[in-house]
Amino acid sequence: MTAGQTTTDLGAAAGGTVLELWLDGARPPDGETVAAVAALCDRAEDLDGDAVVVLHVSGTPSGGDWASALTVKLVNRWEQVLRRLERLPATTIAGAAGDCGGPALDALLATDHRAATASVRLVLPVQAGLVWPGMTLYRLAKQAPNAGAVRHAALFGGFIDAREALTLHLVHEVTDDLPAALAAAAARASVVSGTELAVRRQLTLDAQAVGFEEALGTHLAACDRALRRMSAWAAP
Repeated sequence: MTAGQTTTDLGAAAGGTVLELWLDGARPPDGETVAAVAALCDRAEDLDGDAVVVLHVSGTPSGGDWASALTVKLVNRWEQVLRRLERLPATTIAGAAGDCGGPALDALLATDHRAATASVRLVLPVQAGLVWPGMTLYRLAKQAPNAGAVRHAALFGGFIDAREALTLHLVHEVTDDLPAALAAAAARASVVSGTELAVRRQLTLDAQAVGFEEALGTHLAACDRALRRMSAWAAP
């Protein structure tokens, strides 16, 4: 697993700074994994809205004792850094291939745009005969409420295939050419202010829990900021 800034293909396609990270879902989250995602977040935040983050995810835990080395403290650190990823002032994109479970699935569900190969299966890993009860269950339930396939996988393990994942909007495109799909997504994202995208992301997330009157002021503030940006662009 490595973290790095830009590759020739994606960086050139996007015309900006692309930060990439490879996550192996077969490897349970550990201190190195947490540090790699935190470093990525540091770099994206330093670029103040001018970065596009691309995650490459694949792999899933195997064996019934894959989580034996985890501690609640480590799991909390992992969940906190994923929350930070989820709130970055940058567009976050994931490319998924093959079976994706464990930290690969965790990270996938925390991104804004998800491209996948037709071979993708979103796997709910099992520990000691039961599905691991991490925040992946929360994200699945929030993003695909009332989906029978999600509920069944969450209770009994198993997987959600690419077709089901696309139907449920757990992935946003299925492609035969994942590198090209990621390059195109990065190029589209490069023209969007990551800071402003983060505001709109939060507005949509808040809508699930915040009433109209409470939300109105925040939306009006965002509209005011957008109008001022338009005026600045229109000025000679």
